[in-house]
Amino acid sequence: MDTRSRAKTVSTLTAVLMAVFALPVLLADTPKQLPDPDGRPANMGKPVKVFILLGQSNMLGFGKIGAADKPGSLTHAVKEKGKYPYLVDDAGNWTVRKDVRNVRVMGSGTGNMKSFNNEWMTITGGNIGPEIGIGHHVGQATDAPVLILKSCIGNRSLGWDLLPPGSKQFEQDGIIYAGYKESPDKWKKGETPEPIGWYAGMQYDGDVANAKKVLAELDKYYPGAKKYEIAGFFWWQGDKDRYNAAHASRYEQNLVRLIEQLRVDFGAPNAKFVCATLGQTSKGAGGAEGQILNAQLAVDGRTGKYKRFKGNVATVYSKPLCHGGASNSHYGGNAETYMDIGEAMGQAMAELLGTRSIGFR
Repeated sequence: MDTRSRAKTVSTLTAVLMAVFALPVLLADTPKQLPDPDGRPANMGKPVKVFILLGQSNMLGFGKIGAADKPGSLTHAVKEKGKYPYLVDDAGNWTVRKDVRNVRVMGSGTGNMKSFNNEWMTITGGNIGPEIGIGHHVGQATDAPVLILKSCIGNRSLGWDLLPPGSKQFEQDGIIYAGYKESPDKWKKGETPEPIGWYAGMQYDGDVANAKKVLAELDKYYPGAKKYEIAGFFWWQGDKDRYNAAHASRYEQNLVRLIEQLRVDFGAPNAKFVCATLGQTSKGAGGAEGQILNAQLAVDGRTGKYKRFKGNVATVYSKPLCHGGASNSHYGGNAETYMDIGEAMGQAMAELLGTRSIGFR
């Protein structure tokens, strides 16, 4: 029995055991193998469940598809290590999920939107992000049509570029830091700020507007779709904020507002939210990285710190799933990092939705 066949056998046995014994949903930080896509289209009589992916270059995705002889590439992980067997069929071709649509758009600030992906969930192009693991898990967790909608760009901070509406300016060590729609990012107390060609929250406004443009032309991005429901948000970000002590110190406050504001802006008060931590940062870390990690862990509804987030916000601790490198180097392009974290995020979302992401549909 070859590596792929053994992996598929294990995956099938796991699914059977869970179905028979009704095992609890697996922890988000220990993703298991999914069964192969069944090739069936979704039930188009149901509204499309939309999951919006936001963040910076982590979310953008730099995992290399590469070749079988390139360790760290997706092809090597699948064909040489036997990981993610659901991504290839028996002939060795990339599988296609015909119930999950993969869309990616991008724009700098409120500038023009460019479309990069608009296809059924499969492996295309030269790189992947966490959307592959996410899409397969949430697609398995529901029999409704699923739209994975990524709207983000790299090198953006939550404390400035992605600052959500309603955020107020604050003072720290004699410096005033901009609130939403203020410019520049900071100025000395008592001085009159001179605006620049960017304002606090400009990328937030652009990413939200671009996602709404896609939804306004739903049939163009999900053929045959008539209605949609914003089911959840995924957030993987934090690298740029770790270079700014003031932004890192406000990360938790800004993240809480982001979660709540996204639900307001998309008219989705019950939408779930899943956040992933930076892969290189360990629990107990100090400095700005530690502040950002602690902030991301704090919003998880299981901590009890934000009671209103219980059962609807989850955080994936990514350090055990990181295969080396750091966020500022895109984890060396290691596709397994993007796949493993994506799978964990998708599984966490499935748990919040009250469904089981592993098993038979």
